[in-house]
Amino acid sequence: MTSALPVPRSGWPTLLLLLSGTFMVVLDFFIVNVALPSIQHDLKASDSALQLVVAGYGLANAAGLITGGRLGDLFGRRRMFMLGLLLFTLASAACGLAQGTTTLIAARIVQGLAGALLQPQVLAMLGLVFTGEARAKAFGAYGVALGLAAALGQLVGGLLIHADFAQLGWRMCFLINLPIGLAGLLFGLRFIPPFAPEARSRLDVPGALWVALALAAVLWPLVEGRQQGWPLWSVLTLIVALPLIAGLALHQRRLEQRGGNPLIAPALFRLPAFVIGLGVTLAFFAGNASFYFVLALYLQQILGLEALASGLVFTVLAVGFFATSMTAKKLAARLGPQTIAIGALLLAAGHGLMIAVVLTHPGSGAVAWLLPVLCLQGAGLGMIIAPLMSAVLASVPAAHAGVAAGVASTVQQVGNSLGVALIGILFYAGWTEPRLAFVASTVYLLLLALAVAALFQRLQCAPQPAEASCAA
Repeated sequence: MTSALPVPRSGWPTLLLLLSGTFMVVLDFFIVNVALPSIQHDLKASDSALQLVVAGYGLANAAGLITGGRLGDLFGRRRMFMLGLLLFTLASAACGLAQGTTTLIAARIVQGLAGALLQPQVLAMLGLVFTGEARAKAFGAYGVALGLAAALGQLVGGLLIHADFAQLGWRMCFLINLPIGLAGLLFGLRFIPPFAPEARSRLDVPGALWVALALAAVLWPLVEGRQQGWPLWSVLTLIVALPLIAGLALHQRRLEQRGGNPLIAPALFRLPAFVIGLGVTLAFFAGNASFYFVLALYLQQILGLEALASGLVFTVLAVGFFATSMTAKKLAARLGPQTIAIGALLLAAGHGLMIAVVLTHPGSGAVAWLLPVLCLQGAGLGMIIAPLMSAVLASVPAAHAGVAAGVASTVQQVGNSLGVALIGILFYAGWTEPRLAFVASTVYLLLLALAVAALFQRLQCAPQPAEASCAA
């Protein structure tokens, strides 16, 4: 049984502390892209070193999420959250003070691993700290933090570098985490209840190694393969990933049959709603990071906007996102369980309108026409992200909450990497006109949004732990 001290009456200090960790981890995934030119100039970094600054963080984070979730189940979620927050804060300081690329890359890898320890605990604790209506609000706030960190990453990074506080330049993109992390550590022991471990067993170390190898084999070629022109090693690594995944599944099943405690309980994948929810998550996030990626390319490389101006355009997307995610409860009351599907259709409509604007307005004048479209797309994103994780984890028992959150977060990261790789293939496919590259990429995004709507219908019809009905 889960045991915890009473949550503070308002609950909001707890929520803010948990979300601050998620916000930092996601923000650092996006903010660094704006800082790369300054990092290269200041540290005399090679192109391959810059790629490792980005890829090292993402790969370490993705490879550790499932293990991080299981560690929370085994040793206590508050303890692992606080440890992850401490390591992330220290690694951020190391990034900001790095005098060479080797130190920066190593610190980024530690950041990614610390984020993997921190993130699953947030999702798991939100489902345990809050109940009823408060839980729906908490998961909605989680979606807001997730979306705003992604949408505002470029703008925050551009503003920090432009301000050049104390002549720190790009270093502030990392050092900004220090006051947030220190505040979280200071108040976490008071406002985050100390949940007892859900499990009394040892960590499945071989399973953790299987997961890390399998995810690295999937994500590394997706991240680096496109940029290097899909060399032979990238194709072979993706092929090797298949037996690694099969080996992981076999190891987990055999361990369960022997009465052991596998890293990823096979029972999770016997929950139809959870499995379909992972499909919705994969489809959505395959179009989420790739949307930000290709939109930034369009604004800067095709329309010729500076990084800060491009970031300001992104704020319009954030406005639409904020409007619907903050009113998620009212929207759910009015639209019912189909809020996510309607949001996906709204997003698809926004992508369709964006295609029309780009085709009819070839120059920089397209920006003015794009602003209302971006607001519409942001509104669709907000309707999806806010309730998505709550829907995915609704059927998961408390004993597996941490690892299920880790699996969901891993699928999110895989979706991000897969989406960017696929849209990169489309965008850099040698189009005769750059605008057509962006149009083809947006068609891909439109199809993914429709896939989210279709998959969510399956999720609505999947058996739930309590009585549920298939929504029309």
